[in-house]
Amino acid sequence: MKELFKIYEPLKYEDDIYKRWEESGFFNPDVCLEKGICDENAEHFSVVLPPPNATGSLHIGHAMMLAIEDLMIRYHRMKGDKTLWLPGTDHAAIATNAVVEKQLAKEGQTKNDLGREKYIERVKEYIKNSQDNIRNQVRKMGSSLDWSREAYTWDEARNLSVRTMFKKMYDDGLIYRGLRIVNWCPHCHSTLADDEVEYKEQLTKFYYFKFGPVIIGTARPETKFLDKTIIVHPDDVRYKNLIGKEFDMEWIGGKIKCNVIADLASDPEFGTGAMTITPAHSFEDYALAQKYNLPIVQIIDEDGNFTKATGYFAGKNAMKSREEIVRILADKGLVDHVDENYIHNLSICYRCKNAIEPLLSKQWFIDVNKEFIFNQSKNHPIKGLENKQKITLKKLMQQVVNNGQIEIIPKRFDKIYFHWIDNLRDWCISRQIWVGHQIPVWYKKNQKSENEKLYVGVEPPQDIENWKQDPDNLDTWFSAGLWTFSPLGWPQETDDLSTYHPTTVIETMFDILFFWVARMIMMSTYALGEIPFETVYLHARVLDKDGEKMSKSKPETMIDPLDVCQKYGTDAVRLSLLMGVAPGADVRLSEDKIAGFRNFTNKLWNIARFMSGKIQEIPRTGSRLHSGTNNKIQSDLKMPKAKTLADKWILGRLSEVTEQVTDNIEKFQFSQAGETLRDFTWNELADWYLEMAKIESAPAKAMADKSGKSEILNYILNTILKLWHPFMPFVTEQIWSEIYGAEKMLMVERWPVCHSERSEESLTQFNLIKNIITNIRSLRSDYKIEPAKKLRGIISAGKNQTVLEENSEVIKVLARLEDLEIRKKVVKPKTAVSFIEGNVEVYVNLAGVIDFSKEKQRLEKEIKELTKYVSGLDKKLENKKFTESAPEEVVSKEKNKLEEFKKKLTKLKSQLNNLN
Repeated sequence: MKELFKIYEPLKYEDDIYKRWEESGFFNPDVCLEKGICDENAEHFSVVLPPPNATGSLHIGHAMMLAIEDLMIRYHRMKGDKTLWLPGTDHAAIATNAVVEKQLAKEGQTKNDLGREKYIERVKEYIKNSQDNIRNQVRKMGSSLDWSREAYTWDEARNLSVRTMFKKMYDDGLIYRGLRIVNWCPHCHSTLADDEVEYKEQLTKFYYFKFGPVIIGTARPETKFLDKTIIVHPDDVRYKNLIGKEFDMEWIGGKIKCNVIADLASDPEFGTGAMTITPAHSFEDYALAQKYNLPIVQIIDEDGNFTKATGYFAGKNAMKSREEIVRILADKGLVDHVDENYIHNLSICYRCKNAIEPLLSKQWFIDVNKEFIFNQSKNHPIKGLENKQKITLKKLMQQVVNNGQIEIIPKRFDKIYFHWIDNLRDWCISRQIWVGHQIPVWYKKNQKSENEKLYVGVEPPQDIENWKQDPDNLDTWFSAGLWTFSPLGWPQETDDLSTYHPTTVIETMFDILFFWVARMIMMSTYALGEIPFETVYLHARVLDKDGEKMSKSKPETMIDPLDVCQKYGTDAVRLSLLMGVAPGADVRLSEDKIAGFRNFTNKLWNIARFMSGKIQEIPRTGSRLHSGTNNKIQSDLKMPKAKTLADKWILGRLSEVTEQVTDNIEKFQFSQAGETLRDFTWNELADWYLEMAKIESAPAKAMADKSGKSEILNYILNTILKLWHPFMPFVTEQIWSEIYGAEKMLMVERWPVCHSERSEESLTQFNLIKNIITNIRSLRSDYKIEPAKKLRGIISAGKNQTVLEENSEVIKVLARLEDLEIRKKVVKPKTAVSFIEGNVEVYVNLAGVIDFSKEKQRLEKEIKELTKYVSGLDKKLENKKFTESAPEEVVSKEKNKLEEFKKKLTKLKSQLNNLN
């Protein structure tokens, strides 16, 4: 047996291990099928990697995503499923566009200087040069992705799928071009979808103006230039006599005529209950203008400046003109009052963080409320729907979650999903940037009629010289919405598409539920007539150690996953992101937590080092890839026969833990799986069984069958390495290769299935011995007896005499007894203290070990002082003045303290009683 090095050094092994994995070809399910790792009839398990920015770098959120997905993939590969983890990167249009434009600015150029074609060449060159960076970082996390199938959201294959989808939706009447209110970013010079708008609380002024017969309130006076309609609630008694009337009044640019309309859109509780509408710069006001056939005039342009419609202010920046507008209104006596401390929810662009402007623009939209003819999938139909029935995209997105075909984890996000879908507006899909998929629409050149002639196609029109393509690009989320099926070959009917779609799981951060997950559901159910995935697993958000969001603006809060992988090892980083983490929640991460898991990694290495040193010979490992075989799947190691009570206990527990870990992973309870496995490995295996095994296999014990213990140790080590592999792939693979040979890769070993005969009697007997040892150790601590001091024990065993005698050497060594007497019935010695465990009474003779008189005095003194303290705390908590006025956390802390000291007092009294 080759002996492991004393210390596990991750940096020494990790790159070589990943290289071996990748070169083996086993990341590819086709190779696994060919080599017998999985069976042709096996279930498929497929995941598409949420594509990281091709020009970006790995952050801690990516690291969590990779750890979770790789855990699932390695587990299912070891189970023998046809397992595909499909990699890819995202062109991240807006972010990439911003970076390249900054590069050009440093060179004194703009994209217009280059022209569209040369600019796109420049962008693609930049992406190509930086794409390897993110790929290599993903590899560093141990991600077992099938790199042979890598996709890119802006490659030619994906461009074909995007053009095909656009054409299909256009032909079904779901995509249209219209003049509507959109979210416009004056800085990015592009539209944004509703869910790309973020909100930032801002302390600002709230102005109250005299508007004809009413007072109106607004945080943005600059938008009120052409307001001429007052909206009031029909039941608001303050304005009953104004409804339906018109008034001449003074306003910003002079005299205007205003009218009053009653509508439920006005909230009587907000402000004065009267509001004016700005139809060209508010989604709600635009809807009201259409409802009442009111004029819609744009007053702010795409640069954030006033249009000609504002007269004197034309060309000026709207935001910067605010105070000047207020001064004009004040000079006219139209400012009623100003609230200086108003909290305004400012709408900002999710990319550049600048304020967005709702404005009127001619854009391309997807109609989520228009009915179309639904084509049901033959192999994976959507429950509750008929083929060729009429349905809307919105109802389709609701149906697949309502009917349970798609499960969202955690469940509470169902409500958030439905709220978003219920309030979904038509999706603006055109973007005014050059990076990404250009809209496959062409307009006839020199068309003089108002109705432009247009051509929509997967391929350009044949007489291309007579046509001009729409200059806008599609929203990045349009191509991202196809991500579960476009990398599998759609629109072609490929083997990959029929085998691996619907995918099994989509795993991502909960804040991207609407950006991406909902759009994938929309696109897949529409285009394929089937769900894109069965489960949505929303992982936690990683915060810093103080519970704050990590931010590049605060470098001290950031944890670079690659830095900590270098420092502590990748397995430690993975465990820190998998354990103690609940889906859909916030989790704090610190280097201390990672360092703790590095210690556990070393613990596992040392456990393996000890166990391998005790294994006399290696029985057949059950590897599915033995050199010289025909590479057929072979069975796992058989459960060895237990020789001792400890053997029966550990094999039973190993079987239980295997079942629990398997069940937890199947149910996406990754933290529980890891915690169960860690508790077993560290506490039960290392702290108890291996300590007993040292005694049971010692030469002095002269065991009749040493190979039996060797076989058991080999079986346990073999099994726990397999169980740990999805969590800690590097250290487990290295241990495996050191012990069983590098040609037998752990990555493709069969997932263990234990079938131990679990005897309740054996479990009870073992726990009796374990608890006797624990109680003697506690007794030593209670009476402050030095660890080196050997004690003498006597056990009144009753019917347990035989089992205790068989394990007397284990009890003696682990409880540090120099002598142990076991009899059926014993009278308590005068100089002994005792405890009862089950129906067994244990006496520990303290004669010559402690001074009974002094020990009694010490205990009596402690009891007296503690009684006084407990009494004081009791009175404090009985005082209603304290409990009602003190902060809740302070009262709770005092209650916990009281409970703790009462327990301590009970224990001290028990100790004193024992001495008496």
